[in-house]
Amino acid sequence: MDKFLQIAPHSLAIVLSRVEPENLPPVTDKLQHHHTGYEIFADFKAVNMQHFWNKKVIDALSDTFFLGWIDEHVLLIQGKEDHLEVLREGWTRRALKPPAGFKIKCIGPTHRHTMYFIVIELNHRKKCECTI
Repeated sequence: MDKFLQIAPHSLAIVLSRVEPENLPPVTDKLQHHHTGYEIFADFKAVNMQHFWNKKVIDALSDTFFLGWIDEHVLLIQGKEDHLEVLREGWTRRALKPPAGFKIKCIGPTHRHTMYFIVIELNHRKKCECTI
């Protein structure tokens, strides 16, 4: 049976995937540096705060907060709805930059809706789906 987890209002899910450098050999699990969700959030904010030409993005990022890190690839942030909308617009315009070592696959569309995550366990692997 599917499990549902209601996410806080005024939140945004940023689905990331790891990017391996092309010129480096694969890293073993022992040597790989595991980032905490907060470190990834801090890097996401730092990279995007460099949008000095776009005051709306800077204001939006300065008022967003780390909410959680799910399944090592979903970054949850919380903030005012108008600030989250600025980040959504930045994503649609491809102006939002991912944290180092990641790429942004998608941003959860939580605008004026309650967002739920369905966590499905198949063959010891977890899959997160965003439903509205």
